[in-house]
Amino acid sequence: MFCLVVLLVPLLAAGAAAGEHDDLSITPITRPDGGKWRIGYLEGGPYSQYPATLVATVKGLADLGWLAPMDFPENIDPENSGELWTHLVQNVESEYIEFAPDAFWTGNWDEDPPREALREEVLEHLQRGDIDLMIAMGTWAGQDLATADVSTPTVVLSSSDPLGSGIVASEDDSGFDHLHARLDPTRYLRQVRLFNDIIGFRKLGIVYEDSVTGRTYAALADVQKVAEERGFEVVPCTTRLDVHSGEAFRNLLACHEELAPAVDAMYLTENNGMQLTRFPELLAPFFEYDVPTFSMAGSDEVRHGVLLSIAQAGFKYVGDFHAKTIAKILGGASPRTLTQVFEAPPKIAINLKTAERIGFDPPVDILLAADEIYEDIETAAPAQ
Repeated sequence: MFCLVVLLVPLLAAGAAAGEHDDLSITPITRPDGGKWRIGYLEGGPYSQYPATLVATVKGLADLGWLAPMDFPENIDPENSGELWTHLVQNVESEYIEFAPDAFWTGNWDEDPPREALREEVLEHLQRGDIDLMIAMGTWAGQDLATADVSTPTVVLSSSDPLGSGIVASEDDSGFDHLHARLDPTRYLRQVRLFNDIIGFRKLGIVYEDSVTGRTYAALADVQKVAEERGFEVVPCTTRLDVHSGEAFRNLLACHEELAPAVDAMYLTENNGMQLTRFPELLAPFFEYDVPTFSMAGSDEVRHGVLLSIAQAGFKYVGDFHAKTIAKILGGASPRTLTQVFEAPPKIAINLKTAERIGFDPPVDILLAADEIYEDIETAAPAQ
């Protein structure tokens, strides 16, 4: 049984506060020696947000003329950035940039190699000076490259909270000349308020690891702030999630099974256990108890069975922002001087099959406000 409180979807244009060098040219140029700029990549491990963000950024660079428009095969594993990077290495047509074949690193969430060993390997390579810009994908990668040991320009993408996780010093200052990270300080506040507007829940479930990093990944402070504003209860389940993918999945599933009968809505956060290939198992407890779910990560998870999230269209705006940032850096701007705050416009994604299975009848206003509507639940193919 669900009640619609009031759906408030402010149609705000995407925007960013002006930075010191935001008016610099984004016109494509080669290196001073006439060569191509070499771009590298580091991630903590596979996660569906990462390839989606990388694709959006590459498309943004293409729109700016830094590379020719390109297609992306549908059979690329949606959680495998390595496959995507190989595709970029082999297929990008550009006079200006190349995605370096010897500068892709993933930590596989500490399975192999261990985080510290990988970090040392990356830092050693960067000291050679043959990489012109690094993409640090996610919080883990951003933390590892937010250090005085690095001078290579670095852009942090897809980090839940760069400020709260210690990657940057403030919203206005990354703290390092080589570093830039995109921040959206009210992103998760807006998500939880929207979810509450639509569902009107009184008990919201959330899973997180009870550590500074774990609470940051889960945007716990923001969830608690909205709970205080709206008067609903946050029902937590804490477990170990900053572990290898198999253990993270088992721990997360146990929390889902514990929370499903005790809550009337569930906020699904970003963590190592949220693996698209395991969504049938991860979502089963919520289908059993008719619990509506909201994905922190985005509409890819809605396509795979979560009820609601922010639509994939938002990736385009974020990708364009990152592409312009990269263009300005390659054009001579110091990463530290560029705007970090950028809010993507709110776009709703909803899965009608999920709504049907849990007995939720979406009001017309929600359907009219939705930018992405899925009528089936997709099952992700297991990694090859």
